[in-house]
Amino acid sequence: MPVVIGSKPESTFSDPVGLLTDCHRRIERFLGVLVQVSNQAAPLNDDERASLDTALRYFREAAPKHTADEEESLFPRLRALQRAELTPVLQKMDALENDHDLAEGIHGEIDRLGQSWLAEGSLAESSRLQFSQLVTQLTDLYRSHIALEERELFPAAAAALPLTDRVAMGREMAARRGAK
Repeated sequence: MPVVIGSKPESTFSDPVGLLTDCHRRIERFLGVLVQVSNQAAPLNDDERASLDTALRYFREAAPKHTADEEESLFPRLRALQRAELTPVLQKMDALENDHDLAEGIHGEIDRLGQSWLAEGSLAESSRLQFSQLVTQLTDLYRSHIALEERELFPAAAAALPLTDRVAMGREMAARRGAK
């Protein structure tokens, strides 16, 4: 990943909530790639093909780990705290899990169409329109999903989770990625 002078350093597994936020920036960056590609009417050039392939691979391989980080590591720990001040956030986690399910289905269709685009060199107009509509739907979904998590869920988690839970989360997240 390129270094951007003046940018915030990437979080580490010792800061799992920060790492989840960093994942959101990557999701937004790869969504931007899908948006750019979806606006192409002509066959893709080599750079566009490489960008599409990379974005599809990110959403196929890395994004599910982010979802697991939330659904298997973060959400259960927040629910287990059973603290009254977390009730408003806890009530929104079911909707966030539903968003994950919806996004997974959209990603599957985008991947199917994107792989076809890469294999064939172009898409029929109806398929390109479907790809574009799916990318717009996914972008809208992520925009509201990320905003809710970063505005409410992640700050609540950072404040409420004890150090032992944050350390355990970091270890689980590292294990999902084959890191130590």
